[in-house]
Amino acid sequence: MLPPGIRPPTVVISNLSPLVEGGRYPTKRVVDEPLRVEADIFKDGHDQTVAVLGWRREGAKSWTEIPMECCENDRWHAELSLSEAGRYELAVTAWADDFLTWLHDFGRRLEGGQEDLGTEIEEGRVILNNAAIRAASGRGGADAEAIEELTTRLMRSEPADVPALMDTGEVRALLARWPNRALATASLPAMRLLVEPKLSLFSAWYEFFPRGAEGLANRHSTFRDCLPRIEDAAAMGFDIVYFPPIHPIGKTYRKGKNNAVASEPGDVGSPWAIGGEAGGHRSVEPALGTVEDFVWLLGEARARGIEIALDFALNCSPDHPYVREHPEWFYRRPDGSIKYAENPPKKYQDIYPLDFHCDDWRELWEELRDVVLFWVGKGVRVFRVDNPHTKPVAFWEWLIAEIHAVAPGVIFLSEAFTRPKMMQTLAKAGFTQSYTYFTWRETAAELREYVEELTQGHMRDYYRANFWPNTPDILPRHLQHAPPAAFKIRAALAATLVPSWGIYSGFELCEGTPLPGREEYLDSEKYELKARDWNRPGNIKAFISRLNRIRRDHPALQTYANIEFVPSENDRILAYRKWSHDASDQMLVVVNLNPEHRQESLLHLPLARMGLGGGAEFTVEDVLFEESYTWRDSTNFVALDPRTKPVHLFHVRKP
Repeated sequence: MLPPGIRPPTVVISNLSPLVEGGRYPTKRVVDEPLRVEADIFKDGHDQTVAVLGWRREGAKSWTEIPMECCENDRWHAELSLSEAGRYELAVTAWADDFLTWLHDFGRRLEGGQEDLGTEIEEGRVILNNAAIRAASGRGGADAEAIEELTTRLMRSEPADVPALMDTGEVRALLARWPNRALATASLPAMRLLVEPKLSLFSAWYEFFPRGAEGLANRHSTFRDCLPRIEDAAAMGFDIVYFPPIHPIGKTYRKGKNNAVASEPGDVGSPWAIGGEAGGHRSVEPALGTVEDFVWLLGEARARGIEIALDFALNCSPDHPYVREHPEWFYRRPDGSIKYAENPPKKYQDIYPLDFHCDDWRELWEELRDVVLFWVGKGVRVFRVDNPHTKPVAFWEWLIAEIHAVAPGVIFLSEAFTRPKMMQTLAKAGFTQSYTYFTWRETAAELREYVEELTQGHMRDYYRANFWPNTPDILPRHLQHAPPAAFKIRAALAATLVPSWGIYSGFELCEGTPLPGREEYLDSEKYELKARDWNRPGNIKAFISRLNRIRRDHPALQTYANIEFVPSENDRILAYRKWSHDASDQMLVVVNLNPEHRQESLLHLPLARMGLGGGAEFTVEDVLFEESYTWRDSTNFVALDPRTKPVHLFHVRKP
């Protein structure tokens, strides 16, 4: 039974969507990105139901509302977009509208030939009078007068004239502003919505090691040497530059070239083995400069439209101050020694992993939070998180919430190449974006299935994919000893299938020499300084620059869920279309998945969904290669030679 004084709900509101785990986690959108909210709404009897969608910032008192519409079979919907980042609450409220119900019933009685409608007119008068009282008390004086005048006209009207008087858009809008919501039902609990900055959805990442910024094998670069590399990334159209860890690197068990167990004099070690004489996670590698030098670089990058993302790697070398000051934070072997990290058959003798469930876990968690806040205080707004799936989900949910309470716009990229459910749960727990399996999806069928899983199912409401063709850890087999066309194809796919993508430096130079038998780079930059000519012949920097420029110019390529794969008669040609939220911009991407040979196919376009009439001519403009074609009907021919043109980026122009 309900507590005394509490009325039972009068309207059924169920199957509210989109909810993430029934509302356990917030649904995610970015600033100005549309959100469609739906619910089943109905009640007993034949009353006319009205529903509104309300929203407010978490903790605010007042709500803003917009009307919902019934689309079919008692399924209602409303769409909104919010212009400010933050956390919001949403709720659906519905009630039986007395005015609309009276208007509907009056019309039916009139149509049924009922002669005496005096009682019905009196009922209308009472409904209008109560609405006028609500308007007057709600500071709607002008509306109150308008309703009173309408009441007078009603009482003087013949029954046959009532529909013409009362059933107008103007009158409906007037009464809708002052409804009787005494028996309204609200969806509980409120739906949680997280609105994040646009960079959370649409971004282009470029990763390079700051120590190798100059491309010299015999000289360690500094933060101040990084500016030309950042300017080059900006010229290619990237807006986030990601640095692997910049902290002091330990000397104990320092790795040598190609991950050798023993290092030689002069070996720089892995930057993921954090901590040394110069400090830990709040310090920088002395060979790079100082914290002040980094802050200078951060400002110079931001002035050029670039955010610098820092790697948040929760690793400690044996030389890290934590090992000396807090040995209780680490795993112990039976003999009392600290256990180094392992991922069999890989061994990381230069890294001690932290024990997040140690007896002093609370002190450890707070220290790691304060590390992030330290760098946020220096101006960092983007973090790439190393291997978050090897730490407790509860830790990340707590830490990200703590950071966002102070700095709501901070972005966290999850580097979790692991089991799907863990990747998904990390996104629910707060990570803004995530690495994905795109790196290993090669065939048209694999790409279609994976992208549809990411963008068309439940993951769309909390998981934002970031597609990377390569990383310092991963040189996939399809890029090993591959021609430039393979790199162009993977770049085009990554940059257009989803709104966020990234590359590790060397990709633009088509570097593809593997460690024999492994999906890893030979002479990996993780362990040594590499000699590079950033403008050497054969690079694809111009191609990448055009890709990123086109992404910026076309809103259709800045959307996430708006994608539809187009049937192709050749499974080596993948085609898909993307469109902006208002459908004013539409792109058709056609990719030859074979980097070695020319491919051709017929494509079958969904003209009706594209807003194109059957039989009419329309233009597709390849904005990548600046060529235009006139097409007609739904079936059209394409041919792509990977040596000259591996991909079409068509802007579809309506007649």
